[in-house]
Amino acid sequence: MAVAARTDENRGVTHAHRPLVDPACAIAHGELPPNTPPRTLVAVFDSPVADQLMHFARDLGFRTVLLEPDNDVLVHADWRYADLVSSMATGDIIDQSTDVVVTDHDRPELGRVLAEVLRLPARWIGIMGSVRHSAPHIDQLRQLGVPDYAIARVRRPVGLNIGSRTPAEIAVATLAGLIADRNRRPGGFSF
Repeated sequence: MAVAARTDENRGVTHAHRPLVDPACAIAHGELPPNTPPRTLVAVFDSPVADQLMHFARDLGFRTVLLEPDNDVLVHADWRYADLVSSMATGDIIDQSTDVVVTDHDRPELGRVLAEVLRLPARWIGIMGSVRHSAPHIDQLRQLGVPDYAIARVRRPVGLNIGSRTPAEIAVATLAGLIADRNRRPGGFSF
């Protein structure tokens, strides 16, 4: 029996001995591409959004870390989705493959924690918050002597604009934005 070559018109790929297989389909069935680098998501401050971020991030292949600097809060935190819990940002937690998401822009420790994070080589750093509200981290970081070029590494707001209203929706929008950024895509709709 002869095997005819077929061409996938959408991709321009010819397969002579096997049916057409879309690599995205293989990934959808749980097969990660070879040499997929490890990824870490650090959720800063215990919050309902941090909980949802870590929950969904695990399913997306991230190692999850809850960074909560307040030991009194940490004692009562729900760690069910955290692979690791820490009270401070360190180099063994945050490296070049780490995405850091600050989930509460009103915490008094915001400037100090961000200054710690900015000393480390995180791939991406962002703070949740509406564009309608001020960005208190800027003044706090300047008061701590953090230079403007380092402050510029912090992104705000974060996530895709999908009209999120619940912690789960905010987490989905944030993770979608991180994935788009990691894949060098603008986000938004695919056509």
